[in-house]
Amino acid sequence: MPKERLSVVVTRRLPDAVETRLSELFDVRLRDDDNPMSREELVEAMKSADVLVPTLTDTIDAPMITQSGGRLKLIANYGAGVDHIDVESARQRGVLVSNTPGVSADDTADMTIAMIVGAIRRVPEGIRLMDQGGWTGWSPNAMLGGRVGGRRLGILGMGRIGQAVARRAKAFGMQIHYHNRRRLHPGIEEELEATYWESLDQMVSRMDVLTVHCPHTPGTFHLMNARRLRLLKNDAYVVNTSRGEVLDENALVRMLKAGDISGAALDVYEHGTEINPDLSALKNVVLLPHMGSATIEGRLEMGEKVIINIKTFDDGHRPPDLVVPAML
Repeated sequence: MPKERLSVVVTRRLPDAVETRLSELFDVRLRDDDNPMSREELVEAMKSADVLVPTLTDTIDAPMITQSGGRLKLIANYGAGVDHIDVESARQRGVLVSNTPGVSADDTADMTIAMIVGAIRRVPEGIRLMDQGGWTGWSPNAMLGGRVGGRRLGILGMGRIGQAVARRAKAFGMQIHYHNRRRLHPGIEEELEATYWESLDQMVSRMDVLTVHCPHTPGTFHLMNARRLRLLKNDAYVVNTSRGEVLDENALVRMLKAGDISGAALDVYEHGTEINPDLSALKNVVLLPHMGSATIEGRLEMGEKVIINIKTFDDGHRPPDLVVPAML
């Protein structure tokens, strides 16, 4: 007798190739539109499925997991970050959680470098000038930015993405510095020509560019708070392509408006899609709509990892990308 297929619910639209393969392998319920599910819809999905495939826009907390009943066995997250899922509560209920690590490191690092260059060389201002028809021709003092090479880059969080940024920044001639929970192996430090700072405060106060690459956890919320932001030099830049909650956004805005730092480049925001209007009004800020990992190749690879995690689980084995609370 054929084995009954796993029931899988996908919370957002995924690339067509990923949805097609999921449909071939499992009894899958896909979305007709790309609007995020409501809290109530998520709870109902968790009650009716063996596997839930959420994304970072789906907050899955302890009360929701408690309401899920006994059918749900795996949350196969489409994405590397799992701060939107209460992994510990899921574990206590016997629900496994998997993710898709490593896929977006190069893509996010590419975007980080683009934002560093864009901020220092005033690329968004140049684009706006052209769009508004305000360019009257070249002159020696027009649209002067800074030189990227030779600047000190401080990397906050030296995981896969931080190291990928370091490799690219080194090619641009930047000096690599980093702060991390654990110091890298000496061989990696030597390869990246990276200087480790045990004190985040001391590193921040000496950098020309600070780029953030750590997850959002209770310990990293406002890690770059008002006090620490004030340690930055007046000519420094702040870049964030990780999680908006790591930066105290209001404090950053105050410093940018006062000219206490030269500029910022943000791809993520403290309050999700609610962008501080003061940020949008500033000329010395690069703002992007969470595009760091947005490549066709990356999204397909993420889907492949989700499928492998579900299929491995369906075959009675531990998903290769299982998340456990100790990893967070």
